[in-house]
Amino acid sequence: MTITPEQTTWFQETFDALVAGVEQVVLGKRHVVELAFTTLISEGHLLLEDFPGTGKTSLARAISQSVQGTSSRIQFTPDLLPGDVTGITVYDQKKGEFEFHTGPIFANIVLADEINRASPKTQSALLEVMEEGQVTVDGVTRPVGVPFLVVATQNPVEQAGTYRLPEAQLDRFLLKTSLGYPDHAATVRILEGAATAKHTLTPVVTPQGVVTLSDIAREVYLNPLVLDYITRIVEATRNATQVRLGVSVRGALALTKASKTWAAAHGRNYVTPDDVKTLAEPVLAHRLILDPEAEFDGVTANAVIGQVLLDTVPQTQRESV
Repeated sequence: MTITPEQTTWFQETFDALVAGVEQVVLGKRHVVELAFTTLISEGHLLLEDFPGTGKTSLARAISQSVQGTSSRIQFTPDLLPGDVTGITVYDQKKGEFEFHTGPIFANIVLADEINRASPKTQSALLEVMEEGQVTVDGVTRPVGVPFLVVATQNPVEQAGTYRLPEAQLDRFLLKTSLGYPDHAATVRILEGAATAKHTLTPVVTPQGVVTLSDIAREVYLNPLVLDYITRIVEATRNATQVRLGVSVRGALALTKASKTWAAAHGRNYVTPDDVKTLAEPVLAHRLILDPEAEFDGVTANAVIGQVLLDTVPQTQRESV
């Protein structure tokens, strides 16, 4: 089933309205905001890594305000326990039975602030819910609802008090990006008060609207040649000499889903190789585990993905060479 022109137009207009709203808060970072909403509509999770004070939390809060659903914030600290995230079962003496008290993870959009300051034990509490959208406590499984998005922020691992996220956890983030510092013009506007921490946005879509956007994105046409291109990119990461562990099948699926959403957001009902190229680095780079010697020599995952894209040519383009 192919999406109609009317659905494509509505998708693009809604996506642009979401991005425009958040741009009122996060100035001069349109591309990052587009990546964030691509993650939401692709039913994935977003990881923002940057130095303190670059607007990571402001972006996450603005995304939650753009959707007319429930939102929560978890401040990750070294003493945070798994039950503080998922919820706990408490015995009610009046009723004579156990009751489950839901944790902050039961929301449509969850801001996991400074996620890499928590212990590995607490990190493990997120693995099931980020992959399957459900929480199992005391043998009982409870769904968290849809849509469900975890927007996690983390500081660079060189900073004091941080833990390196486990590979299994990193692989569950559909996309990783960073804001960076604003340019001169945006900084001037921030200082003038154009964007403040108390800025409240008007919701653009309902939770059901986000589900509808996801359903439309799922129907975007993907040519077998583009699928072949994605597969060859993923395989190239596994064969790269600087890489100890390449992109998993989950990463290939993530790039496929994100490319469909990106195409629809830009007014098309089909995916192009350029869509794949645009998203390859933010979707795939954080999934690579580099060889220690390569890391010592200053090689980065982003550089590896960049080289893979240079070496891997779409099939239609190869035929014309």
